[in-house]
Amino acid sequence: MTTTWIITGASRGLGRSLALAALANGHNVLAAVRDPETVADLAAAHRGFAAVAHDVTDTDAAPGLVQAALDRFGRIDVLVNNAGRAVVGAVEEVGDAQLRDLMALHLFGPAALVRAALPGMRAQGSGTIIQMSSQGGRISFPGVSAYSASKFALEGWSESLAGEVAPFGVRVMIVEPSRFRTGFHGALEFTEADAVYGDTLAAVRADMAGVDGRQEGDPDKAARIITDLVAGDDLPLRLPLGAEAVERLYAAHRRGLDEIERLADLSRSADFEGMAPSVRPV
Repeated sequence: MTTTWIITGASRGLGRSLALAALANGHNVLAAVRDPETVADLAAAHRGFAAVAHDVTDTDAAPGLVQAALDRFGRIDVLVNNAGRAVVGAVEEVGDAQLRDLMALHLFGPAALVRAALPGMRAQGSGTIIQMSSQGGRISFPGVSAYSASKFALEGWSESLAGEVAPFGVRVMIVEPSRFRTGFHGALEFTEADAVYGDTLAAVRADMAGVDGRQEGDPDKAARIITDLVAGDDLPLRLPLGAEAVERLYAAHRRGLDEIERLADLSRSADFEGMAPSVRPV
């Protein structure tokens, strides 16, 4: 069955690899990119490919993008919210505007597109929403507070979404890559370094600035994994991608469970005496 994909940020990196993988499987792709000329080669080579100029942070434009896909291909089966970028710097170094920009790109923009696409997916009784998060959407470390804040928000929003739309046959998968060779690190925004955090963040800044082109992850392999899962019946809510993501997330969950166990009795003591946990719908 031929399906139709909307992919944001498809001009390079994992978004482009996903577009190519979907096209190779015989599907249609509408690429939402800032400049359609960046994907002109794909438009020339594939009849099932179209590009629309779109700024993800312009939430008012989301319905128009969805309508463009419907006008061209007649339906929407897969929505991939992939566009993203990062700011590297200490909490004190990142201003309100930078933080709001990331929230607009990683939460408000994807939310608007999901809201625009959902009525059609519900009506047809099927659809898949792919939210490109990061290992930084479940763990964080010094220097990436703004990026992780936006991805943590996307993950919480998407987990709630998954439960709401499952009865309509609509699925949600949150993808959590580690470091992939996508050009993402080459486009990082660095704050002006404050000497106060020099010792704390020097190694982080150097690592983030110097890793581009040496990342372990292969975006083409990642794209094939994602497209295979979308085509199957067993779609996970969360998909860590890359060995580093697996190791880091496993260790983080283990530490979290150990801490809950260590503090369990103290935590339980905060309830009123004799009160049993309430029966709740979730």
